[in-house]
Amino acid sequence: MRYLTSVFAAFVLAASAYADSGKPIRYQVNGVDYEGYYVSPEKGAPLVLLLHDWDGLTAYEVTRARMLAGEGYAVFAADLFGAGIRPAKVQDRREHTGELYKDRDKMRVLMNGALDKAASLGADTENVVAAGYCFGGAAVLELARSGADLKGFVLFHGGLSTPEGQDYSRVKGEILVMHGSADDAIPMASFAELAEALEGAGVAHEMVTYGGAPHAFSVFGSKRYRPEADRRSWERFLMFLRLKTR
Repeated sequence: MRYLTSVFAAFVLAASAYADSGKPIRYQVNGVDYEGYYVSPEKGAPLVLLLHDWDGLTAYEVTRARMLAGEGYAVFAADLFGAGIRPAKVQDRREHTGELYKDRDKMRVLMNGALDKAASLGADTENVVAAGYCFGGAAVLELARSGADLKGFVLFHGGLSTPEGQDYSRVKGEILVMHGSADDAIPMASFAELAEALEGAGVAHEMVTYGGAPHAFSVFGSKRYRPEADRRSWERFLMFLRLKTR
């Protein structure tokens, strides 16, 4: 436990180093206001498009963005709900995610709008990996299925189902899935179904499970947080980024 605590402390220090350089970014998609977050350690750094959980873009994603900046990556944390919309109640969260699950075209437009805004800020949008947590993971798969020309797509305990009428025939980048085998929200049956779909489509992928890790295992401060699974998945993520954005 002492080792895990020191690792987490290192994460926090890396994040705090970029506390002043990152900033909230107001932007519009189809005339609607959104508020993301952008941080970059240097000009020309590889970009991570970071997609939030069902509670919207919060301090959690900002912390992860700063941690990535400490590793040499620019990050645009997108807003998929709208400026000022950060639902705190479960019913409200279901409402906002449900709207986007029903309107996949809108979900795709919002993610591409975030990439466009990142490009306007000077981000290298030719060298991008998309990553997301929970709902954001489901959004990452949606972006992959759309045929977005990114280097890779990464999910932390994300939604894994494939909508009716969609497949993985257009995917252009490798997919990395990191999932807790004790996840009671997204069962291992869904994990297996996705593996079969990716294999059938010939998509390069890696899928990792963490024993005993529940849904949202990487959300520090929560009852579901599992420091070992968080550490190992984060290290695998950084390795993936190094390989894909060289």
